[in-house]
Amino acid sequence: MRNALVRFAINTLALYFAVWLVPGLDYEGTPERFLLVGLVFGLVNTLLRPLLAILTCPLVVITLGLFVLVINAVLLLATGWLSGQWGLGFSVNGFLPALLGGIIVGITSTILAVALKED
Repeated sequence: MRNALVRFAINTLALYFAVWLVPGLDYEGTPERFLLVGLVFGLVNTLLRPLLAILTCPLVVITLGLFVLVINAVLLLATGWLSGQWGLGFSVNGFLPALLGGIIVGITSTILAVALKED
């Protein structure tokens, strides 16, 4: 349970950093509501990432892993779409901001996980 909460906090902080850094990733709302966006992001990652990884495995292998960046962008786009549907105030304005945001989220969450010694 603790590991899940730490992972949730890491991903939410990484997503917040990406929103702050990448033009095209926008959030309008309170910090408390952003926790809901982080929860949506976590659910999207938990439910869609394994399916996308299996379906796109040949592309990941052919591109030597670079297609994972596209998967991250799609997951961020899905989070933005769901957040918009549920009125959470988070939006992703196109594929390029999603791609850059996915890169930022990946790097930031890795750094935070290593700093906190989280697997």
